[in-house]
Amino acid sequence: MEEVGAISSGVALEPEKRKFISSEELRKHNSPSDLWLSIQGKVYDVTDWVKHHPGGEIPLLDLAGQDATDAFVAYHPASAWKTLDRFFVGYHLSDYSVSEVSKDYRRLVAEFSKIGFFERKGHGVCLSFCCMTALFSLAVYFIAGTASFWAHLAAGGMMGILWNQSGFLGHDSGHYNVMISPWFNRLAQIVSGNCLTGISIGWWKRNHNAHHIACNSLDYDPDLQHIPLFAVSSKFFSSLQSYFYERKMTFDSAARFLISYQHFTFYPVLCFARLNLFAQSVILLLSKKKVPGRWQEIVGLIVFWIWYPYLISFLPNWGERLMFIIASFTVTGIQHVQFCLNHFSANVYVGKPEGNDWFEKQTKGTIDIACSPWMDWFHGGLQFQVEHHLFPRLPRCHLRRIAPLVKDLCKKHKLQYTSVGFFEANKRTLATLRAAAMQARSLENSAPKNLVWEALNTHG
Repeated sequence: MEEVGAISSGVALEPEKRKFISSEELRKHNSPSDLWLSIQGKVYDVTDWVKHHPGGEIPLLDLAGQDATDAFVAYHPASAWKTLDRFFVGYHLSDYSVSEVSKDYRRLVAEFSKIGFFERKGHGVCLSFCCMTALFSLAVYFIAGTASFWAHLAAGGMMGILWNQSGFLGHDSGHYNVMISPWFNRLAQIVSGNCLTGISIGWWKRNHNAHHIACNSLDYDPDLQHIPLFAVSSKFFSSLQSYFYERKMTFDSAARFLISYQHFTFYPVLCFARLNLFAQSVILLLSKKKVPGRWQEIVGLIVFWIWYPYLISFLPNWGERLMFIIASFTVTGIQHVQFCLNHFSANVYVGKPEGNDWFEKQTKGTIDIACSPWMDWFHGGLQFQVEHHLFPRLPRCHLRRIAPLVKDLCKKHKLQYTSVGFFEANKRTLATLRAAAMQARSLENSAPKNLVWEALNTHG
């Protein structure tokens, strides 16, 4: 016990006095009841921490039994290192090593921290709130204060833009404190997410953290699991198990039919993708899964489902009410398309995410959308998706500035870095969907005929 105490307090020990285990032994501790991780060669037992982890249990479960240093560095400020000490089990990894890519990545994180990038958030949050307030006020005036059909239709479009901007703000608040304190940050989350958009911020954080950790894993990343509507790879045709939704993604005759035409239905479906987010939010909040601040979330959703129908009731007839809803859903559907463009045509793989190739998996699984600076508001800064995935705590106002550094690092290590224009990204996404659709049509006994296409488009 004295040895463990000395190590956890940061006192250096002679190498011969340290206790070591191998990576193979570490991998045995990969269950919810026995969950160990390695960070910088030291081994930690976080079994009891899973239910208290601010980022939820999924990131820890997905990286259980592995070295998770890069993921820890990406997601945690310097203050989190002190929390680790209480979980140290007294062992070091005997075969711990750091790749040259990881060394450069960690060095870049340290430099950004030293410069103060993670703390400087700019004026984006204030501008977002002002923009959202103006849009909401104008939409209310157009509906309640005018009798013009076109004004009512424009109000629907404004509501869609409001939801998009609110979504970007909710996204940021889930990665770092956008406000002056955690309490105000939580308030911003509930207002921008639950109250204004009707989407549970708890559901979003759970989903989004899983997506970041298992970026483009077909069976672990929920952002790719859209069976029976969409499939970006014929690997889905073997009815993979979803470890996020804890169910089998059954590829049956109905799924085959829908996926066969997915390159035609992609945009129409995403116009109404918000309905799925409404449903997923309610399902989570009514489930037995742990949701921090569950009642805050429920109250927030109730607020949305009071003001939104009440506002619509001011419209003169059901035709205009329906047009308003369609307009708001269609405009906000642009945001759903944007998120798909960042990942659907990138490299995918099957299996559990691994901590020792963090940088490589993030760059392979993400695509940047090139655009002029004046269009940053449209993409919410998240067109720099590669940079965001590598540095999720970094305020989006810095992403454009660091993009050249990330590109140079990828070039140095001969890693993939993809940046294309908005229309090219749409073409690639549709091409990916069409290729999988053609595979679905040509299936015989649930086996894909074109194995060459599969080999080129699925990477493990």
